[in-house]
Amino acid sequence: MNAIEAIILGLVQGLTEFLPVSSSGHLTIAKELFGIDTGNLSFEVMVHAATVCSTIVAFRKEILDLLKGLFSMSMNPQKEYVLKIVISMVPIFIVGVFFKDEVEAVFGSGLMVVGCMLLLTALLLTLSEWLSRRNAGQGHPVTVKDAIIIGIAQAIAVLPGLSRSGTTISTGLMLGVKKADVAQFSFLMVLVPILGEAFLELVGGEFSGAISGIPTLSLVLGFVSAFLSGLFACTLMINIVKRAKLWLFAIYCVVAGVSCIVSTLL
Repeated sequence: MNAIEAIILGLVQGLTEFLPVSSSGHLTIAKELFGIDTGNLSFEVMVHAATVCSTIVAFRKEILDLLKGLFSMSMNPQKEYVLKIVISMVPIFIVGVFFKDEVEAVFGSGLMVVGCMLLLTALLLTLSEWLSRRNAGQGHPVTVKDAIIIGIAQAIAVLPGLSRSGTTISTGLMLGVKKADVAQFSFLMVLVPILGEAFLELVGGEFSGAISGIPTLSLVLGFVSAFLSGLFACTLMINIVKRAKLWLFAIYCVVAGVSCIVSTLL
């Protein structure tokens, strides 16, 4: 992988991690389109970690507030919120521990699966926007029950082409969660799982061995491009959810999904 390819994949990851169009699906499309081989999922883990860093920067005030409340002696809303985030991580933890090999196998299944999952993403975005418009002006904060269901949605969204942010935000909106609340919760709930995966790869020695053939400059440029584009996309997505403009991405997912399916049949 050269520097230009790393920058391209970093930009794709950063922009699509927060926009509801599936970062994993678009990484697969980009690698197929440009003939890029990353070896295994270690490079993907690295650029995911870069977008986590951009999330931390975008929500630095909220995260600091949660940390302050977490270390106080009494029970408070911040502790309750952190508890909900922890609960939401249980399903993805189960998938990561017991079904890692199966997930990696699905990532190598090609564009047909990506295309079908993009169409499912489009359906979820359309349904959630329709329901959110029907319930305009209403909505509730994330509850424990919401956290469990959104967590299950996140676990299912490991499938390439099924947008994680699109799936979790859509699920939250369909459950009646406030738009601003569901966007923030969706972005914060993924921090620990992705950082944990990157840490396990590093501790296990798989990460260093897998990327040994990739130039250091390419790795750095891929990380930086994913971080900067992710920071832009994160801020953009929060405003989009507040204004309920998800149908635009639904149309894009339909076009991209159909294109992927057609390309595998020709």
